[in-house]
Amino acid sequence: MKLTKAEWQIMNELWQKNPATARELMERFPSRISWAYTTIKTMLNRLVDKKVVSEQKNGNTSFYKPLISQRKARSNAFKSLLDQAFNGATGPLVHFLIEEQKLSKKQRQEILEVLQEEIKD
Repeated sequence: MKLTKAEWQIMNELWQKNPATARELMERFPSRISWAYTTIKTMLNRLVDKKVVSEQKNGNTSFYKPLISQRKARSNAFKSLLDQAFNGATGPLVHFLIEEQKLSKKQRQEILEVLQEEIKD
């Protein structure tokens, strides 16, 4: 399951509050996102087809709920990035984060603490 940037935006809204209609989602988007109602409906239909969102009709109104947790979606996206960009190897990823992203001392310390905690387990 791979989500587009636009699909992530819709999913983030659904994870915050669901079930939601397409109109409710449209109202919750920031003003910088000016999607038409039909665009949101199309994206919701794609998410239903991908089986990451459910649709339940009540009369003429469709209500949408996520079928996948935010954590699971993030995990899938991370695994995809790791496989594509780093051939599945975490060492080069960590090196990239530390060296190429110019992490602050605090951010590097946080990574170190997480790694040390994992070593203890």
